[in-house]
Amino acid sequence: MKSKTSAESIYAKQPANPKLDEVTVSTKPIFEGKVISLQVDTVKLPNGQTATREIIKHPGAVAVLALKGDRMLVVDQYRQAMGRTEVEIPAGKLDPGEKPEVAAARELKEETGYTAQSLRHLRSFYTSPGFADEIIHLYIAEELEAGNMALDEDEFLEVSEITLEEAYKLMDENRISDAKTMMAVYAWDIYRTTGRF
Repeated sequence: MKSKTSAESIYAKQPANPKLDEVTVSTKPIFEGKVISLQVDTVKLPNGQTATREIIKHPGAVAVLALKGDRMLVVDQYRQAMGRTEVEIPAGKLDPGEKPEVAAARELKEETGYTAQSLRHLRSFYTSPGFADEIIHLYIAEELEAGNMALDEDEFLEVSEITLEEAYKLMDENRISDAKTMMAVYAWDIYRTTGRF
């Protein structure tokens, strides 16, 4: 498998604007779950006053734009938070200590049965930085080889292959409405037009 990734670079200390920094005074754990935890931080603001910040902590996730010729692999699955099914690209959370490119290959295999001879990192992005530290590492998978799915025991989904035009139609119908999948569709469109991401 060819792999080119710079996903780790987003974890590096980024240039900051010290005039706007908030200093954490205290942290109060509220909830510890299987996927997320919730805490309330008290912070000192740039003007010296204090405020509270409700923060969701998440281990991070991967998502895969898997291209099979002129089609993209998607999964349709029920999302309890939305109360309906949603068409999405394959995705899942990072296991403890797992490298993003390893997780991307694993999630693609588990959810679709496919393995990729070419797996490249596109971008990493925060989903909701106002209240969560969840980061998603988006990969493109090409040169796909079919195999068997390996779903979790509580995971039920259907895999399909869609064209770019079908992806836009699903977006118009709000069947694709999550940020990672919409970003993947736009990236795919740019890729088809320009040959680069």
